[in-house]
Amino acid sequence: MKIYKVLHIILLILPLLVVSQEHSIKIKAQLDANKHTLDIKQTIIFYNKTQTTLQDIYLHNWANSFKGNKTPLGKRLIEDYKKDFYFSDESEKGYSKIRSLKSQNVELDAQELRGQDDIIQIQLNSVLKPKDSIEIEAHYTVKIPNAKFTGYGRIENDYHLRFWYLTPAVYDNGWQLMSNLNMDDLFEDVADFIVEISLPKEYYLQSNLYQYQTPKEISNEYYLVGSKRKDIILNISSNPKRFKTFQAKERVIKTDIYNKRMDVNLSNDIINQQISFIENYIGKHPHTEILVDASTVNKNSLRDLYGIPDWLKPYPENFKWETRFFKALSSKYIDDVVLFNKRNDYWLTEGIQTFLMMEYMNKYYPDVTVFGRFSNLWGFKNYNLAKLKQNDKYPFLYQFSARRFFDQSLTTRADSLSNFNRKVVSPYKAGLGMRYLQDFIGDNALSNSFKELYKNHALKITTSDAFKDILTQNTTKNLDWFFNDYIKTNKKIDYKIKKVKFIRKEDSLAVTIKNKRNITAPVSLYTVKDKQIKSKIWITGVDSVKTVKIKANGFDKLALNYEQIYPEYNSLNNFKNINNSIISKPIQFRFLKDIEDPYYNQVFFNPNVKYNLYDGVILGVNFNNRPVIKHNFEFSITPNYAFKSQNLTGSFSFAYDQFLEKTKIYKIRYGIGGSNFHYAPELSYNTFYPFVNIEFKRNSLRDVGTKSILSRIVYVNREIQPTQQAIESDRYSILNFRYIYSKPNVIRRLQYAVNAELGNNFTKLSTDFRYLKFFDQERSFNLRFFGGLFVSNNSDGDYFSFGLNRSSDYLFEQNLFGRSENTGLFSQQFVISDGGFKSFFNQPSFANQLLLSANTSISIWRWIEAYNDVAMLKSKNENPRFFYENGIRLNFVPNILELYFPIYTNEGFEITDQTYPSKIRFVITSNLDRIYNFIRRGLL
Repeated sequence: MKIYKVLHIILLILPLLVVSQEHSIKIKAQLDANKHTLDIKQTIIFYNKTQTTLQDIYLHNWANSFKGNKTPLGKRLIEDYKKDFYFSDESEKGYSKIRSLKSQNVELDAQELRGQDDIIQIQLNSVLKPKDSIEIEAHYTVKIPNAKFTGYGRIENDYHLRFWYLTPAVYDNGWQLMSNLNMDDLFEDVADFIVEISLPKEYYLQSNLYQYQTPKEISNEYYLVGSKRKDIILNISSNPKRFKTFQAKERVIKTDIYNKRMDVNLSNDIINQQISFIENYIGKHPHTEILVDASTVNKNSLRDLYGIPDWLKPYPENFKWETRFFKALSSKYIDDVVLFNKRNDYWLTEGIQTFLMMEYMNKYYPDVTVFGRFSNLWGFKNYNLAKLKQNDKYPFLYQFSARRFFDQSLTTRADSLSNFNRKVVSPYKAGLGMRYLQDFIGDNALSNSFKELYKNHALKITTSDAFKDILTQNTTKNLDWFFNDYIKTNKKIDYKIKKVKFIRKEDSLAVTIKNKRNITAPVSLYTVKDKQIKSKIWITGVDSVKTVKIKANGFDKLALNYEQIYPEYNSLNNFKNINNSIISKPIQFRFLKDIEDPYYNQVFFNPNVKYNLYDGVILGVNFNNRPVIKHNFEFSITPNYAFKSQNLTGSFSFAYDQFLEKTKIYKIRYGIGGSNFHYAPELSYNTFYPFVNIEFKRNSLRDVGTKSILSRIVYVNREIQPTQQAIESDRYSILNFRYIYSKPNVIRRLQYAVNAELGNNFTKLSTDFRYLKFFDQERSFNLRFFGGLFVSNNSDGDYFSFGLNRSSDYLFEQNLFGRSENTGLFSQQFVISDGGFKSFFNQPSFANQLLLSANTSISIWRWIEAYNDVAMLKSKNENPRFFYENGIRLNFVPNILELYFPIYTNEGFEITDQTYPSKIRFVITSNLDRIYNFIRRGLL
């Protein structure tokens, strides 16, 4: 070993040898690459840093969170709609098997917490007084899981390890215990580390500690050391060049996300630039080694949020790498040094990191748009979406969530946040809050507060209250609105310019600002001319309505929050012409969809293509007011021309969403709609339906279930031949109530609907129950039960009856190509309803009194399934009739492209029938929205 290496190690170990109050962790580990296990002998010196006498100690053992499906991690992955862990083999899972836990050679009384297999409680043989310490010796085996579950573990024949060793829990006003929930947020105190690890000869090691390698005949021995460190990450790879080392100022940056096409010197310059930028805002990192690993970065980023692949090269050279690396590096600067419980106080660390990213982009890439060079494409460049700058995405995505009331307060525990809020909305709101503070306070108060927090609380357990105390001392402005309403609630900022009055004597304007929501926060007022800012002032205390005076010269428009400094619920009402004209915003037509434009009232139009046997190809244009972020009031008007019937057809709808924040009801949607198409050759139908739909809140935003009640009256008028006499099925109205419950769990899915219909001559009730159970990644069992009962029925014929294999769809809900066809290809179209049978029968298959049916299917291989159905039909004055069938279902694309091949029914073998091709049923849709949603789920 070279002399400078020896001196370096001595300097690193020296702080570990002197008396201190830091925890100490020594680990001696050996990797068995054949069994994918680590044999670990670990010594923990735990100091009681509290003022409380401790009777027990807790250790986090997150390596054991992979032991089975019932651990908190296993349950969490199911909540996150990931089923690969649930169906994985035991060989892919992991565990941590404790062989002994001793103190002074005496076995300790230790046990896993009930329901939390990754937390160990140690009952001490004697109490641990403040400032005393205890030495714990542990011997255990860690079985390394497959990395595909969380990003950490075994990657083919290599290993990327995080949270792999026993870690003392933090005592801070009680034990801060947390199970692994795949959020990378383990609350750790710093410790002095000495790690010795033995690897097979073909493996190389990288870590975030100082390390030295001693090659031996059949192994590589590594010695790692670090003072006041936490979260020790190990990368064990057979590729010695997987990680690259950059010397940046006084620090060594180890990373495997460098751009191989970039010049090394350029990479080094960019990293130095980023370190200087970060340190200018918050201060210097106390450690010399920083590991920036791809597994952590990829897992906790939404780099593909816009769906533009790298090979299309939409951004400037090296842009994606540089911004990803900056996000990772700034996170390391914060997470390695400021010790927060991120499950409770994530908002501050995420807010600082997001703020730094916005400032970095503003300095080095102010003109780069979200879509990069594609923003200059002909036909797209004039869209507001194309003009969206990188920093504009923060208020945009916040508003996207807030307008649907899906946002959550920044003090909501991280494990209770929806995934979208945890990864996007909450960090964005926190970052925008920092930018809000910076602009409102002014000077360098915010940056100085960051530095003070970083300096005074580095490597110490702390909370966000420390930042609050520092910031309030560095400004004379009242910040109660920020630390109370903005942080602790999901109240939304929404101000509008209500009125502008010209005061001639004073040559000024009296501007009346109205607070439309329930949070009183500072509001910025701008004067604008030709989209250029002329002046800006901050106004406070607008709790309801407030009028301010400004000089009336050099501008033609007033605007609130013109630079989108702070996040708002609705920014469309922020503008006002000083002439108070009634029509302040002209109408603008936009093809397809766009972001809202505050200068125009936008109407979007897009092509509409349909087909049915009687109208032929139907072409039309849909006009609507649905931008990317929806309005509460929506309209959709679709005039069409049918080429076969040579008639104008179409549909329309008007709806308004009322959101209720303090009730169990999520929203009430009021609306009317209608349509006109043909249901038979040269015979059209009209529908008109007012409706009210009540959607209930989920238990939490992590709950994927939905509950709703639909109430509507459907008016139907069917055209008849001139020689025919109108009957009850030609013109009718039906009052419909429907309750729908859905719980789409990734392993077990449950959905049911209860339906009531009151017609002119009948009253009927029905229920549709569906259950789906997965046995593995591809095999599943599907059950549907339908029960229908007429409470009263004085109608003629079977038009309103329950159908075994096809209903008459008298509410005109189904997308049928040949609605009136009884023979031919279009009669074979299948839409599951009523009895849900796929086969045709010679005997009558309608019931005007009672229908009970069960439809089942089970996977055979990939998209091939076997189905079996049974049913009982009962009509008035008739005996019950029983039906059954089985066959093969080719489920290519669910609800979009399916084929049903009947094999056997109670009338015999179907496949021997000469007319068998006419018995095959098919599912195919021309609904572009359904196809688009399927593609989006699969690719974006």
